[in-house]
Amino acid sequence: MQFLEQLGIQTANKGVSTGTKWIESNGATIDSFSPVDGKKIGSTVAADKAAYEQVINQSLSVAKEWQKWPAPKRGEVVRQVGDALRQYKEPLGKLVSYEMGKSLQEGYGEVQEMIDICDLAVGLSRQLFGQTMHSERPTHRMYEQWHPLGIVSIISAFNFPVAVWSWNAALAWICGNTTIWKPSEKTPLCGIAVQKIVAEVFAKNNVPEGVNCLVQGAREVGEWMSKDTRIPLVSATGSTRMGKELSATVAARLGKSLLELGGNNAIIVSQHADLDMSLIGAVFGAVGTAGQRCTTTRRLIIHESVFDTFTAKLVKAYAQLRIGDPLDTKNHVGPLIDTAAVNMYLSAIEQCKAQGGKFLVEGGVVTGPGYESGCYVKPCIAEVTNDLAIVQHETFAPILYVMKYSTLDEAIAMQNGVPQGLSSAIMTLNLREAEQFLSAQGSDCGIANVNIGTSGAEIGGAFGGEKETGGGRESGSDAWKAYMRRQTNTINWGNSLPLAQGIQFDL
Repeated sequence: MQFLEQLGIQTANKGVSTGTKWIESNGATIDSFSPVDGKKIGSTVAADKAAYEQVINQSLSVAKEWQKWPAPKRGEVVRQVGDALRQYKEPLGKLVSYEMGKSLQEGYGEVQEMIDICDLAVGLSRQLFGQTMHSERPTHRMYEQWHPLGIVSIISAFNFPVAVWSWNAALAWICGNTTIWKPSEKTPLCGIAVQKIVAEVFAKNNVPEGVNCLVQGAREVGEWMSKDTRIPLVSATGSTRMGKELSATVAARLGKSLLELGGNNAIIVSQHADLDMSLIGAVFGAVGTAGQRCTTTRRLIIHESVFDTFTAKLVKAYAQLRIGDPLDTKNHVGPLIDTAAVNMYLSAIEQCKAQGGKFLVEGGVVTGPGYESGCYVKPCIAEVTNDLAIVQHETFAPILYVMKYSTLDEAIAMQNGVPQGLSSAIMTLNLREAEQFLSAQGSDCGIANVNIGTSGAEIGGAFGGEKETGGGRESGSDAWKAYMRRQTNTINWGNSLPLAQGIQFDL
């Protein structure tokens, strides 16, 4: 395929790199199969311990040199990375779509997110500011400043194989850190393509070898990172189970972790909602990326007075969904990532039925010509109560649970009544309802929206959630502070040494 050639993807690819250099490794072979058609795209090699150590040592050796570059100069390099991504947007977007299975429009959108975070980072490179405070001691000046951490390791998930890496890398770089990226073993070729794009830009700017590193691999490589005391910050995106294990390991060495984990996101549909607008937000939120987003809409909490009307609209809309090759822009829903994901989807449906769920739109695997990969499934809708065990669990698939409520307090309690706390929304034209939902007594999620869905986020805002979502924040606002260490400074410019709190110490 031409887009593979444009990105320099071969049948067999090395998987460990310190930038422009690719390192030999005796690690396991990782084959990449497209869920679109089941065909093998290519393969790469995981890092063995020797290759991993070579990457770490190279990254450490240049960390101080990179820190000495002025932040605006680092920002200029990131600006050029954004320009390179603009040039490669079409082939990279196609690779994302083909290797992961999301729609082509979403593939392009993911690359656009990378471009946007580069733009944001360029501006931030001139705004890494601290505060100045008044000292209680005369002739003293007190302020704070922010310094780089050193190495930032990034563990990304298959569902956003390039964008989430960029959220971390662009900010880490302008803050003066080096980065080591472990892409998902389910989308390794996306990582290789991005590494080559960035390496070309870094080489033109004489960025030291080791500022941007890649280590392919499975769980073992992530465990090396989480235990490695040379890595101050591990940023990881994935399941709640993975996050709990990683955070415990990193915390045991008093390191820092930035976690973006599971979501179980709900939209409250009020009796005061614009139902047609609500329908668009609900359907895209539920079926976009075949339900494989951490911000996917998994629950609809619908006022009892409009429940029948709105669910009838949903059923009609689901009947119009086109399932198929995501590179064909006429299709709405692509495949799940692999057959293991299909099996989890089927298991969740059976559990829902066993627990009393009533399906308004039946699910199942799609078969026939064009669906040979076995990864295509039907988006389905089940009427449930919020307390069902399966509803409390995040199933990474297009299963939408609908339920009734009578008062807004009840709806908010249902919205909050799950272990996860990432994204949430209310559809209402009632100002008081909207404000209550956004208040401290409203949604307990990191993201709370009014009259838009749960899925998707803009670069300018901090992205992340509470509870079992992990508590981390990436992307915009002041998320850059996660990649730096705070230092408080006090300067005595006087002729005496007064002590704080008026303490006297005379010699």
